[in-house]
Amino acid sequence: MNETMVCAVGNVATRPVYRELAAGPSLRFRLAVTARYWNREKNSWVDGHTNFFTVWAGRQLATNTAASLNVGDPVIVRGRLKVRTETREGQQGWTSADIDAVAIGHDLARGTSAFRRSARPEPAAAGAPSLPEPDWETPAPAVEQVPVQALEPEPVPVT
Repeated sequence: MNETMVCAVGNVATRPVYRELAAGPSLRFRLAVTARYWNREKNSWVDGHTNFFTVWAGRQLATNTAASLNVGDPVIVRGRLKVRTETREGQQGWTSADIDAVAIGHDLARGTSAFRRSARPEPAAAGAPSLPEPDWETPAPAVEQVPVQALEPEPVPVT
């Protein structure tokens, strides 16, 4: 319930790794997020510290991300932040920041993208009837010829 949701804007730093697991598709990649700030003395933008996150995606998000992202793509990732610290005997401890992604998309402030809807899987039940696609077009209103007599008001008796 009290999860830390983050929205990170950065670049894909490593090739997305896609795997088919028993629990379903899974994908991971590293995201580089670099802070930029305006330096008044130099009168230009300057890169600050770069943070790296491991982004994890599952199910359909993993499949669509694998087909859409390449190294260097500017992306926006929204998801749950998970910070893990581990110490191994005889080794230096390390900390990992992961994002369990809920949504991933190209950053359209830095380029264009063409959306393609992914194909839906076929229904599992072979005997299930498939419903036809609804007609989403709004029909044009029918123009009806109204006689002029119908437009005149009918006299009402006054008592």
